Amino acid sequence: MKNEVDPNDLKRLWQSQKPGLVEMSLDEIRGKAQEHRRKIRRRNAVEYLALAVVVAFMGFLVWKFHDPLMRAGAALCIAAGLYMGYQLYKRGSVMMEPVDRALMTWFDCHRLELVRQRDLLRNSWRWYLGPPIPGLVVMAVAGGISNPGHLPHIWRVVAAYSVVAAAAFLLVRRMHVRCVRNLQRQIDELDAQEKQL
Repeated sequence: MKNEVDPNDLKRLWQSQKPGLVEMSLDEIRGKAQEHRRKIRRRNAVEYLALAVVVAFMGFLVWKFHDPLMRAGAALCIAAGLYMGYQLYKRGSVMMEPVDRALMTWFDCHRLELVRQRDLLRNSWRWYLGPPIPGLVVMAVAGGISNPGHLPHIWRVVAAYSVVAAAAFLLVRRMHVRCVRNLQRQIDELDAQEKQL
């Protein structure tokens, strides 16, 4: 028959189609925005707790050690921890939910929050990873200087400490880069969605 379609043609047509954008409803956008806010609040709570522990521990070191260089390094770490906490609060806290429940208000608010968090993590060397480095370096040098007779290879220990610290910093940075990519993907999806509205 002339009206019959070859099954191979249908299969090729189906496979050649580009996947279309799945439209999100107002409730889906609101749900994604609220879930993202919960994640940010949990992340910040964990970060504040970790910073409090570090600041308290460094305060203990300032009190315990009599070496001025070690105390200076610990004090620098305390200042870095306080700075990191302030930056996280200032730039990484969750914004207010939109009062108006209109689609574009939720949409714009969610997109803005994604952009803020992306930019926060994109610049983590400046506010999160960089600030504690001077204090840690001063403490490592102080440890090497104050114990030359107690440990025959103190500089090897300091070098190992430095390598472990650098590896930890690079691992955290790698996680931040992965989060930045994920946030950018979500922003791109919202931008594509906005064009459909």
